[in-house]
Amino acid sequence: MIVIINGEPRDTIANNLAGLVMELKIEGAFALALNENFVPKSQYANTTIQENDRIEIVAPMQGG
Repeated sequence: MIVIINGEPRDTIANNLAGLVMELKIEGAFALALNENFVPKSQYANTTIQENDRIEIVAPMQGG
């Protein structure tokens, strides 16, 4: 299925956020938003994704 990740269409076989994280090999500190709603990491496995869902992957920024 096609989902939109950070504004770019991408094909995935994942059916939930946990599977998507594994598929994309995302590591380190990050947060995910699904259709503009942040999802706690504890809910990734229970959060299904569907065709055309919008997913934003956000990494923390440091600076000053």
